[in-house]
Amino acid sequence: MANRRKEKRTREKETDWQERVVQIRRVTKVVKGGKKLSFRAIVIVGNERGQVGVGVGKASDVIGAVKKGVADGRKHVVDVPLTKANSIPHPVSSSGGGAKVMMRPAAPGTGVIAGGAVRTVLELAGVRNILAKQLGSGNPLNNARAAVNALATLRTFSEVAEERGIPVENLYG
Repeated sequence: MANRRKEKRTREKETDWQERVVQIRRVTKVVKGGKKLSFRAIVIVGNERGQVGVGVGKASDVIGAVKKGVADGRKHVVDVPLTKANSIPHPVSSSGGGAKVMMRPAAPGTGVIAGGAVRTVLELAGVRNILAKQLGSGNPLNNARAAVNALATLRTFSEVAEERGIPVENLYG
């Protein structure tokens, strides 16, 4: 009986992860015999409870590329600290390639105000109230990576207080 329960729990853990394909692009490589076609898939993986990752997969068929992208996304998962209002603790900005992303926490009921790959990253991370803006490049891969970098740099008030060695109440000056 204990084994059944354990199997069920592991199955639940696997199923609560969601995958969304942001882009599938056909890429060609010029080789001696002509052109070799393959596909590149950008996949965002998240559990809507504060964990999200971006993966890229390349294969000769779309299904293989998506599978590789999901595996890559699971390898590069970051933890996102969420507030009680399902927002981020403080404003943050980050870059990835030529893309810059700016994020600000928002009041409950605001929703996810963001575009493109950044919106997908935030939704799969479990963020419900946020204001975000893509600046610079419109490349989905760079924007997704910039969003994940920004979410990875977030710190909670308790973490900052612990680093400084002061009580949390003293942070609010």
